[in-house]
Amino acid sequence: MCCLFGTMALLGPRAAVLVWWLIDTDRWRAAFDNFFWAFLGFLFLPWTTLAWVAVAGNGVLGFDWIILGLGLLLDVASYSSSAYGGRQRYT
Repeated sequence: MCCLFGTMALLGPRAAVLVWWLIDTDRWRAAFDNFFWAFLGFLFLPWTTLAWVAVAGNGVLGFDWIILGLGLLLDVASYSSSAYGGRQRYT
């Protein structure tokens, strides 16, 4: 069960990034100046990247910062949960 959660936490947002990028490339161009930042977000912070694309169209104001914070929290939680599970395996 833990492996399933870890797999979905790591692959789920990346799959969503790919599908959203294929469907709405204009929104991605508006959110990122170049492909490099979007690709780094895809690799390392996929939840934050999804949140950024969702809120960056009209500028980041007010409640948008909370959405970005939740995206970052989900990224940190997905990485820390896999590290915690790996530590439990060796004890």
